[in-house]
Amino acid sequence: MKLVTCMCTHALRLDGSLKPLFLLKETILKVSIRLLSFTSSCDSQCMFDFCLFSAIMTTGKLQFAYSRGSDTIMAVRMQFLGREASIIIFILILAQGFHYSRTCDCDQQYFCNCSSNHLQQVPKVPANALGLDLSFNQIESIYMSDLSPYSELKTLNLHKNKLKFIHKDAFKSQHKLEVLDLSLNNLKNLSSSWFQELNSLQQLNLVGNPYTTLGPAPIFQSLLNLRMLRFGSPSLREVYKNGLDGLTHLDEMTFVGSNLRSYENGSLKAARPIGLVSLSLQNLFQNNPELVSKVLQDVSHPETLLIIKDVALRTNTSTEPFKSAREGGTKSLSFQNSTTTDEAMTSLLMVMDGSSLSYIGLEDVHLIGQGWWQKASYTHYESLHTAYIRNLDIQGFFRFSSMMQLGFLLVHLHKVSVINGTVFVIPRETTPLLKNLEYLDLSQNLLSDLTIEPTLYTGFGAYQNLNTLNVSQNVIKSLGLMSRLATKLKSLTYLDLSHNSFVSMPENCSWPATLRFLNLSSTKLRKLTPCLPSSLTALDLSENDLMVFNQRFPQLTTLILTGNRFMKLPQGELFPRLQTLLIQRNALRMFDGNDLRRFKTLQYLEASNNNFVCSCEFVSFFRHDVDHFITIRDNRRYYVCDTPFTLRGDAVDSVRLSVFECYMIPAVLVLCSLIIIVLGLIVVTCYKFHIIWYLHMTKAWIQAKRKPAVSRLVEELRYDAFVSYSQHDAEWVEEILVPELESAHPPFALCLHKRDFQPGRWIVDNIIDSIEKSHRTLFVLSEHFVTSEWCRYELDFSHFRIVDEHNDSAVLVLLEPIKKETIPKRFCKLRKIMNSRTYLEWPEDEEKRSEFWGNLRAALQRDE
Repeated sequence: MKLVTCMCTHALRLDGSLKPLFLLKETILKVSIRLLSFTSSCDSQCMFDFCLFSAIMTTGKLQFAYSRGSDTIMAVRMQFLGREASIIIFILILAQGFHYSRTCDCDQQYFCNCSSNHLQQVPKVPANALGLDLSFNQIESIYMSDLSPYSELKTLNLHKNKLKFIHKDAFKSQHKLEVLDLSLNNLKNLSSSWFQELNSLQQLNLVGNPYTTLGPAPIFQSLLNLRMLRFGSPSLREVYKNGLDGLTHLDEMTFVGSNLRSYENGSLKAARPIGLVSLSLQNLFQNNPELVSKVLQDVSHPETLLIIKDVALRTNTSTEPFKSAREGGTKSLSFQNSTTTDEAMTSLLMVMDGSSLSYIGLEDVHLIGQGWWQKASYTHYESLHTAYIRNLDIQGFFRFSSMMQLGFLLVHLHKVSVINGTVFVIPRETTPLLKNLEYLDLSQNLLSDLTIEPTLYTGFGAYQNLNTLNVSQNVIKSLGLMSRLATKLKSLTYLDLSHNSFVSMPENCSWPATLRFLNLSSTKLRKLTPCLPSSLTALDLSENDLMVFNQRFPQLTTLILTGNRFMKLPQGELFPRLQTLLIQRNALRMFDGNDLRRFKTLQYLEASNNNFVCSCEFVSFFRHDVDHFITIRDNRRYYVCDTPFTLRGDAVDSVRLSVFECYMIPAVLVLCSLIIIVLGLIVVTCYKFHIIWYLHMTKAWIQAKRKPAVSRLVEELRYDAFVSYSQHDAEWVEEILVPELESAHPPFALCLHKRDFQPGRWIVDNIIDSIEKSHRTLFVLSEHFVTSEWCRYELDFSHFRIVDEHNDSAVLVLLEPIKKETIPKRFCKLRKIMNSRTYLEWPEDEEKRSEFWGNLRAALQRDE
């Protein structure tokens, strides 16, 4: 590849003024490309560039200009050396406009996904698009006309671009926009003019932009329908009142201000209490507690869930700002993605002492210490009834002391969730403190058969009010043990044992009479036994290995069998009150009205993703009748055929089977009957209209035409007459006719089939050949003659000869009186001959026979 020196001057015209974008001078490049990698994915603009490249390849020097969009004109002047230079210039063109070769995927819901396409400007999409995802691109600016065609947009996602500039009227036509995401860009200033026309906007995300000041000009005052607002960034230094006090529908707010230096009182105070406020202030709790106190004073309210994220609470100082939360009447407080110590938590409990706190949450929290809570043991939290702990990481948890020191909190709790917290046991000494507990979630922990018994110890009145227990995703293996422990929980109504490894089920179990909901999903069960309680109203057996269901549940209203191996619906008589049945992803072949009729009260069915046999009966029932029995609650397009093979993967609703496929035996019978009837009609028609005769004549004519022409010279005719007669008249012919004519002077040469036909030759060829070599054809007519098939054929061919050669070569001898009507009407020529010429009649009177012979010899006499 040669070294190439090229110069490219590129200018962009915006709003009537020219602004240079870049000037590339004397750039030395070594490039090796494969053009096919570009052309295989080109759109129309890319193809234009490729055509331009082709022109460059064939032109020594080129000056040109072309436009990109309504606001852009690019002028390029190039001078180059050789084909390699042309390739370099082509790459430079694509470098500016390569994003045009990227495509956006727009679905049937008019949502266009243009994410991660290296776009540098807003692409062209259908004008009726409702959603536009431009996230993870390289867009730096949005001009006034970029979004103006898309007035129907409801969702616009510009997350993670390089936005530096947004025209003040960029969103002017987006009156219907409901969701706008401008997070993680390079916007250094926020303008209220952007939102001036966004009257329908409900969600706005401005997090992660490098603006340093918020306010004092009101930014959000025009967003009267805004419900969710996320704003702030590590770059934010100053916050002033910015119009939040005018938002009457705001339900959720997220604020990021880890490096905040100045905060004006009332800046985050909305017109009414916000349902959820999330604050990410990080080290400010330690470094600037007074500023944090101002923020908490504005957002704290009894109706607000306050979430503190990304914070490190290590000392007493860092918990001081929560006095403002207590004074604001905060009832719900949650910490997420935070680090704390037992000392800081003790201080927090002391700071919040006497508050109306009813909910405390710890999610993704790293806890350091040894669990010394004594200083907080005299605090008062009579209102605290819910503790939610998820993904709690206790550093050196084995050094933590018993939770007995938190007894002052445990005695008031009604709901406790400790999810994924490496809990393997609750000591027996602790359980008596849980007398008021109604809800206990210990899912995703390390409880086993050895530790579940002390954990559920019911001595001294423990767990007597417990109605919901979730121990899913542990390592419990004995269902019998769980049933025995559950029996002691006299108020238990909901029990979740899912994602444990029971494998088998005992024959008999004992359960509390109050149990109504049981979840045994994903427990590797292979067989059901009478162990299950008959008092259940909801039973989840999904994701197991079950094939048969025979147990009766008189109270059951909801049954979930998804992800098993059932080949047919369970018997409806077992569930007299069942209303909802979920049986997706099994091995169901089909179901019909009889199956559904057995469920007396069934209302909803979900049975998609099964191996349906698309028979005529099932397809017809599913398409036309199933809605008369129940409501299909899942998507009908996932009810697909497995067999027959030609329909595999087709939605049952789209299958169209022919009558022959659906009713094969009746269809075959009807078809055969029709064929027989048609054949019968053909036979009758052929007989009535003499079709066979016409076919014979056509065949004879074709055969005669294909044969070489036979000379009709007298010296070449071998016979004086070919005698056609019935076998019944053979005695008269052989004993009277032949001797008389062959012994005459001169003798006549007669051709008889019995004597003169060539052996082994096809009889039809013999007949045709004999007639053609005879001067006359002598027909000995009788009643037997007209019924003889071969005589009729000889008569047929003679008729053909009369018609074809226009002569009267036929001589008729009536051996016995016969009516002319006996001769078939289709032989019109012969009938005409009989009507117009004299024929010979064999006389009964011997005296007249000499005259008969004389006339016959005269008729057979060859012309001189």
